[in-house]
Amino acid sequence: MGRLLWLTMLMNTFTPSIAILSLTVMQEIEGTWKDSTTLPCSYVPDEDFTQETVIWMIERDQSPTTLFRRDGSEDHVYLAVFRNRVSVPKSSQGNASLRIEKLEITDSGQYTCKVIWKAKNNSLISKERSITVRVIKVPVTKPIIKPGKAGLSVPRGARTNLTCSASGSPPITYQWFKGEPRQNSLVPVSSHAVLTFENPQISDAGTYYCEAENQVNGRNVQQSEVVYLMVKAVTDRITTTLREFRETEPTVGPVSKGRPIVLKALTTVRNVAVPMGHNNANKGHQRTGLPLYIIILIAVLCALLVFAVFAVIFCRRKANKDHIYEVTYHNSMNATRGEPCSGIDSGYVNEEAEAKAVNDYTEDPTKENPYEFVVTQPANEYDTLVKKMELEYEMGEN
Repeated sequence: MGRLLWLTMLMNTFTPSIAILSLTVMQEIEGTWKDSTTLPCSYVPDEDFTQETVIWMIERDQSPTTLFRRDGSEDHVYLAVFRNRVSVPKSSQGNASLRIEKLEITDSGQYTCKVIWKAKNNSLISKERSITVRVIKVPVTKPIIKPGKAGLSVPRGARTNLTCSASGSPPITYQWFKGEPRQNSLVPVSSHAVLTFENPQISDAGTYYCEAENQVNGRNVQQSEVVYLMVKAVTDRITTTLREFRETEPTVGPVSKGRPIVLKALTTVRNVAVPMGHNNANKGHQRTGLPLYIIILIAVLCALLVFAVFAVIFCRRKANKDHIYEVTYHNSMNATRGEPCSGIDSGYVNEEAEAKAVNDYTEDPTKENPYEFVVTQPANEYDTLVKKMELEYEMGEN
């Protein structure tokens, strides 16, 4: 009875930890021939238990055979067919997954993941789960053509490439053709996945496609879509640059704003070799100066400037005429004598003024004339001042 009680207490003590140390795997995995795959096997780590051993076994001849074992930090591969092809991660706690590289058809079978832990009381706990692996051959997929950095439109002489990419069971072979499919003019150009043009010429322009092939259920061939490679001459490149400049440059603003862009584009293509047949075309582009809309804009600005200058001159003349004042000076005495005004040496005699000049001098005083009355008044103050000065002068001599 005491022994049964002790076993019950021991089971209650370790039951939660044993539940945590359960392995998580997949029942079945399908791998691709000549490809890589991972057989998952993981658990939740526990502080009370330390991983001691990881073992992977494969069933051969209806009996399990150890192919991989890890004791502490050392790994051992017991089957020669798996040498340098299997591994288990070391840095990840709770991960005992098996990685298999370059799968072979013979790798198909049932695998078992077994993990052994040590408790704090030095007791050992073991768990294991099985996984079924099937290695199959996958037919090659339809290849896709990927152009290089320059794209499918490249300048003449600039290195470029086209890449044919497909997936499936290796080995996969590639073949490049120039021309349209199902035509008698097809030309094989390369047997590599990457078609490289070291120095593309105008004659290299045309349609291209590739074929990908692998040996799955016999000969399996897939064909890509047709792409067109365009090789541009130097003149085409200059024209494209000017067109892009016209599309991006605003129509309002200083003309010199876009000039560095044109100079930069012409400098970029200056050192590119030009064939003899394109000399006339290049001269035509050299004769083409600024764009037509810029020339029209300059002409309109010049016309507005000339109009503004004439408007300013006209306004100044009109202002000078409005400030001329006519002043008439009448001197009855000089007009009577017919002499010009003193102090004015203009040489001009106003005949109308001479004709209208009348001597209105009279000897009879007129009281109605206030000026005459003022002149005829006795200068009493003047006489008093003179007498006072004489008196002071006489007293000074004594």
